Amino acid sequence: MKQEFVEKIKHNPDYIKLVKIRTQYAIRLTITMLVIYFTFILTIAFKPSLLAQTISDTSIITIGIPIGIFVIFIAFVLTGLYTRRANSEFDDLSKKIKNSLVEKNNE
Repeated sequence: MKQEFVEKIKHNPDYIKLVKIRTQYAIRLTITMLVIYFTFILTIAFKPSLLAQTISDTSIITIGIPIGIFVIFIAFVLTGLYTRRANSEFDDLSKKIKNSLVEKNNE
């Protein structure tokens, strides 16, 4: 019975749509974060003098510090974007899938 239920879920058009949309969105956010992160790391590796410049003539804070904080901040923002979409669109699709299976099971 369980395998039959799993097969019903796998072949449900809403489930296929959910997996496709969720995967594409996660990949886009992951690539965005990787580009930002590796750009920062590669800048540190190959052009450290760029990040070593001070913000102003009287400051001891380098440009690298706010950029590093920005990288961390973007990670939180991207996580929030995914969570918001997961809690709305993805959850709605999941509920729709569940309800359609319950209705078919009751028939």
